[in-house]
Amino acid sequence: MERYFNITGCCNPGEHYMVNLDSRLAQIKKMIDRGQYFCINRGRQYGKTTMLKALSNYLIENYIVISMDFQKDMSSLDYEKENYFCVSFGHIFGDALKKLKFVNTESIKSMMEQMQFWGERFGFVRLFREISKICLSSEKPIVLIIDEVDSASNNQVFLDFLAQLRGYYLERNEQPTFQSVILAGVHDIRNLRQKIRPDAEHKHNSPWNIASSFDVDMSFNVSDIAGMLEDYEKDHHTGMDIMEISQLVYDYTSGYPVLVSSFCAYMDKINDWTINGILEANKELLISRTPLFESLIGKLEDNESLRKLLYVILFYGKKIPYNPDDSTIDSAYMYGFVKNENGMIAVANRVFEVRIYNWFISLETTESLMYSEGANDKNQFITGNQLNMEKVLEKFIVHFNDIYGNQPDKFKEEDGRKLFLLYLRPIINGTGNYYIESHTRDQRRTDVIVDYAGKQYIIELKIWRGDEYNTEGEKQLSQYLDYYHIDKGYLLSFNFNKNKKTGMKTVNINGKTVIEAVV
Repeated sequence: MERYFNITGCCNPGEHYMVNLDSRLAQIKKMIDRGQYFCINRGRQYGKTTMLKALSNYLIENYIVISMDFQKDMSSLDYEKENYFCVSFGHIFGDALKKLKFVNTESIKSMMEQMQFWGERFGFVRLFREISKICLSSEKPIVLIIDEVDSASNNQVFLDFLAQLRGYYLERNEQPTFQSVILAGVHDIRNLRQKIRPDAEHKHNSPWNIASSFDVDMSFNVSDIAGMLEDYEKDHHTGMDIMEISQLVYDYTSGYPVLVSSFCAYMDKINDWTINGILEANKELLISRTPLFESLIGKLEDNESLRKLLYVILFYGKKIPYNPDDSTIDSAYMYGFVKNENGMIAVANRVFEVRIYNWFISLETTESLMYSEGANDKNQFITGNQLNMEKVLEKFIVHFNDIYGNQPDKFKEEDGRKLFLLYLRPIINGTGNYYIESHTRDQRRTDVIVDYAGKQYIIELKIWRGDEYNTEGEKQLSQYLDYYHIDKGYLLSFNFNKNKKTGMKTVNINGKTVIEAVV
């Protein structure tokens, strides 16, 4: 069977091209060897289930691994009563043990008999006594892995189950129990506690406070991606520049696993492993409807504080320190929307960023005069399948002055970026895309990179701070153009001085052509 890049469900190396997980599995095994209990909490489609499947195989020589999936194995009825939960859990646990060696079958039989004998009175106390007997009789330590623990959200019975795990963990020297317990899902257990016990006393009083921190990096770095593409290249002989493509995939995805696979899957589909293939894959991904993006947008629609956080980061360029004690920041980090970048909050990857930009812009398109003007002007800017960015800026100045020239009080400095993107979006829609260079985004300066028909355009947006600051901006832009190996760039300045001079001019800086537009 020919392997392929998988973007749905669990991956396995026999069927799919995969990143080598051995170094990460070795780190997790160290935690298990130490007897640690922990949670693997990552955003949707972050490779949690794939990691757990690989971990089960990796541990097979040293441990008995019992893997459960609460979404698949348990129903909502199982959470209604303690007895229902314990009986269901006991049967799943016992059935899994029967398939494995090194466990005394008499101890499994004893648990089943106890469930029948006690009937509706079979609860956590009796369940865990039987589990303790099984752990004592087992020839190898038992590791319990539970995937999709989010299915137990808003349920007190599950929290009572965690409390029992905690109690046996604390008494593990006297009462045999699991070597390690791993819970996996998007939400952490503290958040489950918050949903069930909203009062101040119990808000952060989680029964899972025994859990060790899980610091294994599950994102893919450039070397990881390159290793996967080397496997692909051995089979397909495309002649791709593996390191260049790996770096570009990483630049767009920041190593978010399903996004990495999505880029590779699309380039495989169109058989284009060049920069153009990267741009085409990005364009396709930004318009695709997937569970990941539906979850992303759904969270923004439902959570006003999360929406405001991302808005000020993206449009105002506001620098917000990473603070895990801030509930909004913690939620954004937990869902995988943001990352901690040198102590500051940043959107997790370029794909998410543009998708969120587009969503915010779409909320204003019907009422935005600037978006309407861009849609009306669209056909003026394309010559020979190339975008005339100089003419785009010229027309933007005209519309900006028409709309805001006599009403400066209605315009805020921070709105400049949003207005330019509102104007640009209908012009490039369907053929091109844009992204914001995160390293240059702040409240004074933003670099927009437009990809259109295989060509890149660099536009620096900034607030006018005087001639000296403008000269420095020109130099910075020329250096940036040099980095991208581009000869021409664009500088769009928003000048709020009463005696400002608007218009266009061309300057040459260090061999680079800079088209300057001032509004």
